[in-house]
Amino acid sequence: MTTSPRRTLNALARLIRGHGPRGVALAAWTMVACRRVRRQLARGGLSAVRLTAPPSGGSDTLVRRALGRSGGNCLESALVRQRWFAERGVPRTVVIGVSAPTAGFHAHAWLDGDPDPHRHGLAEILRHPAPSAWLR
Repeated sequence: MTTSPRRTLNALARLIRGHGPRGVALAAWTMVACRRVRRQLARGGLSAVRLTAPPSGGSDTLVRRALGRSGGNCLESALVRQRWFAERGVPRTVVIGVSAPTAGFHAHAWLDGDPDPHRHGLAEILRHPAPSAWLR
């Protein structure tokens, strides 16, 4: 699905009006970080994920919205949000859960403490704390 240039410009104008230049910088960082996480996971798994610090300002809601536009999966999104929170001194743990194979295999990732309807019925198989280098 492609977005028309007009829709893209309207979305950018709303972002600037609502969040200013810092919001634009955070949305751009979020989308780039999601692509980087995708490549790093493919090359080396969780231990290969390295993200630069996000710009100051903004909100988790803005990060979530940008992730929604980036096309990232749940693991990529959780890792980007984990980095955003870590920069703000809030250590968050990424949790990965799976369903029983007999129920049709499903996997999902989320940040510990977030309400997430997709995690119902999943057994936790991995908890990935924020890397200490990410925490201020």
